[in-house]
Formats: sequence, C-alpha cells, structure tokens
Amino acid sequence: MKIYVGNLSYSVTGEELRGKFAEYGEVEEVTVVTDRDTGRARGFGFVTMPNSEQAKAAIQALNSMELDGRALKVNEAQPRGDTGGPKRRRW
Repeated sequence: MKIYVGNLSYSVTGEELRGKFAEYGEVEEVTVVTDRDTGRARGFGFVTMPNSEQAKAAIQALNSMELDGRALKVNEAQPRGDTGGPKRRRW
C-alpha cells in the first residue's frame, strides 16, 4: 500500500520517515518529494508498505503525530488524476 505523508518538516529525511514507519512493519520504499530546481524538500512524501494491515496500523498510529514540531497528515495515497484545473488548448 502506498501511503501519503504530508505536513513534513523540510528537515525530515527519508531515513527518519523509514524509521517511524518501520515500527509498524516492513517498509518497501520511502520518497521525500523535493523541488527539482532547488533540491529542497517540499513538505510531503510517500511510504510504500507491502502488508496492508501493517500499513493501516501505521496510518492510524502516525496520523496527527508530531514530528519535528509538525503534526503529520498520513493517509492512503490516491492515484493522480484530473486536478480540476483549466483545460489548456493545444494549437
């Protein structure tokens, strides 16, 4: 299961995030999303856990938990879709 982790402090590393989620089970992959121009963290990331029961336990335990002074927002990641923005014409 892919898990969205939001409201991250800009100083949180992938290893810190992995450590928090590993308390609840096996962690397959961790990504802290960074700005492609500056390389600075953007304040959110994703964690993939192969066992859905462990992932659900991690979501329940870590949602709203404070990490580096910020309350995490943790939930099951949703597939990217239409963002609802204006449609652009291509000439």
